[in-house]
Amino acid sequence: MKEVFGIVFSNMHDHMVKELTADRCMGSLPVGGRYRLVDFVLSGFSNAGIINTAVIAKSNYKSLLDHLGNGREWDLARKRGGLMILPPAALSDSGDIYRGRVEALSGIMSIIEDSTAKYVLAADCDLMANIDYDEFARFHKDSGADITVMYKKQYFDGTPTRDLSTFTLDEEGNVTEMFINPRARGEHNEYLNIVIISKELLEWVIKDCLARNHVVFDRDVLQANVDRFKVNAYEFKDYASRFDSMSTYFASNMALLDPKVRSAIFRKDRPIYTRVWDEAPVRYGLDAKVENSLLADGCIIEGEVENSLLFRGVTVGKGAKVKNSILMQGSFVSNHSNLEYVITDRRVAIKENRTIMGYDSYPMYIKKGSVV
Repeated sequence: MKEVFGIVFSNMHDHMVKELTADRCMGSLPVGGRYRLVDFVLSGFSNAGIINTAVIAKSNYKSLLDHLGNGREWDLARKRGGLMILPPAALSDSGDIYRGRVEALSGIMSIIEDSTAKYVLAADCDLMANIDYDEFARFHKDSGADITVMYKKQYFDGTPTRDLSTFTLDEEGNVTEMFINPRARGEHNEYLNIVIISKELLEWVIKDCLARNHVVFDRDVLQANVDRFKVNAYEFKDYASRFDSMSTYFASNMALLDPKVRSAIFRKDRPIYTRVWDEAPVRYGLDAKVENSLLADGCIIEGEVENSLLFRGVTVGKGAKVKNSILMQGSFVSNHSNLEYVITDRRVAIKENRTIMGYDSYPMYIKKGSVV
C-alpha cells in the first residue's frame, strides 16, 4: 500500500446539508456521538497502510483543521509524508476557488508528481462506511483496469437524488454506461465517489481536461471515457450510508442505535479512529432514565433519554425528556423540557418548559449557539 497515494475531498457535498455545513465542511460533520465524517475515510486509509494522504479543503475548514491536527490519531503524523491538509491553495488558472475535482487536483499537481506512489486513490466525505481499501487497491491492480470505481447496489423509489451517479456493467464487471443525477427507480449500481487510478494516467487526464476547460471528474473523466479506458467496478457489499439531506443525516445517525449497524461500522479488525478528548464518563442523576441511546463522554443526565444520540458534554435537566433526537456537543436541555425528532447543533440551550417536536422524515433543526 506504499504504492498508493490517498486523496480526500472534504467539501464536495456541502450543498446537500446546507444547515449543518454553514460553519463547517462536510468532512467535519459530527456523526455517531464522537466522530466526524472524515474519520471514516482516514481510518480506512490508515487501516490499509496508506500513509501518504492529502485532505483537500475549500471553505469552512477551521473545524476540520482543529479536528485533524497533525493526524496522530490516524497514525498519519510522520516526519516524511503522512497527512497533508491543503486549504484552498488549490486554485484554478483563473485565480478562483476550484470548481470541481479536476481543478482541485490540478492545483496539487506538483504534490502528485513528486509522489513516489504508482496509484492515486481518491474519496469524498459523504459516506459512513468501514471500507477495506487494501482489498480495493488489490482488486484494481489484479484487474489490469485503467480506472476502478467503487459502487454499491441500492434501491431507489424514483425521488430525485442530488449528486447521484449510477453505472451499468457488463458480465465482467466493466462499466459500460454512467448516468449522472438520474431519476433512479428500482435497484441500481450507485457510485460511492471512490476511485483508484494510476498516477501516470491521472496526470495525463488532468492536463487533457484542463486543455478542454473540463473541470468535473465524474462527467469529463469517467462518463466521457467509458469507451476509451477500461473502467472496472468494485462492489462494496457491507453497510454504507450516504449523507445527501437532513433526513438522511438523521436516519443514518439513528441507524447506529441498531447493534447490527454498529458492528458493521465499528469493526474490531478495522477500527474507526477519531480525535481523543479527555472527558469524564457520563454522570447519571438519581432520577435519570436512559433507553436505547448512545451517550458520549462528559454528558450529565438528570432526566429521560430514549432512542437518541448525545455528543460530548450534553446536559439533560431534571424532568426533561429527549426522544428520537440528536444533540451535538455542549447542548443544554433545561428542566421539564420535551424534545422529539430534534437535531441541535453545538452549544444550543433549551430553556425550561419548552416543547419542540419534528417528524422522523423532517426533524427540527436548531442552529449552532441558539437559545430557545
